[in-house]
Amino acid sequence: MQLIVQPESGIAPVVRAIGRARTSVSVCIFRLDRDEIEQALAAAVQRGVAVSAMIAHTNRGGEGALRKLEQRLLAAGVTVSRTGDELNRYHAKYMVADNVLHVFGFNFTRLDIEKSRSFAIATKDRRAVADALKLFTADACRQAYAPARSHLVVSPENARPALAAFIKGARRQLCLYDLKVSDTAMVKLLNERARAGVEVRIIGGMKGAADGVRVCKPGIRLHVRAIIRDGLRAFVGSQSLRKDELTSRREVGLLVNNPAVAKKLLQVFEADWRDWATEAAVEPEKMPFEATG
Repeated sequence: MQLIVQPESGIAPVVRAIGRARTSVSVCIFRLDRDEIEQALAAAVQRGVAVSAMIAHTNRGGEGALRKLEQRLLAAGVTVSRTGDELNRYHAKYMVADNVLHVFGFNFTRLDIEKSRSFAIATKDRRAVADALKLFTADACRQAYAPARSHLVVSPENARPALAAFIKGARRQLCLYDLKVSDTAMVKLLNERARAGVEVRIIGGMKGAADGVRVCKPGIRLHVRAIIRDGLRAFVGSQSLRKDELTSRREVGLLVNNPAVAKKLLQVFEADWRDWATEAAVEPEKMPFEATG
């Protein structure tokens, strides 16, 4: 399992993952403005890799760019499909290259990769890889998706129970990157954990935080949703703990059981907290440095 940290890692890990593919690449795209990724996908086609791209049917202010991207990829020999419109938004960002699943908190854009705090996880976990391919096929073919027993967290199908159980399992500490913690049930769970003596800290924003929850404004643009639990387990994905992203949008995340990766995530969180926290915490109702997708 590999952790990618932005902006430190840059675009190289994504391009390298596509470049290593020998049989297939399936990638879900919400935003893309990096020529390097388009070129890597085109090069994969040229060396005989079956490349499929599923592109969001809409995003805020970018439908024209999405349609132009479709045409360029089709011209390069990529099999292109468009997400449906049954959900409010298809905001998932993931890729399966051969037998490796990559779950991204960031879009394939210069702003997300070079100027934002974000993460991605790469894993060879067979169940997660198979479940991600199952999801990709279902969405590309406009079919229903039924979650399998894996660490993949998919909104709206299983995100709420999966993340609720993850939060309930905390015994000592919960550290979150999330600008929009506002879902009533999730806010209640975090406050209950804090009252039970669990240290709860959030880089981002939370509506209705209890006294035991500390909130810190991010020092740079934040474009990831992540939770580190007890320093041993983690969640990284695209869904914030707010109602829409749990119940009416396509979002994808991954539960991480690798202690070494969770430790690295916690190290980044602690460094960010030291750099960004002040004595006067951000008001919980404020949602600073909001990213748009």
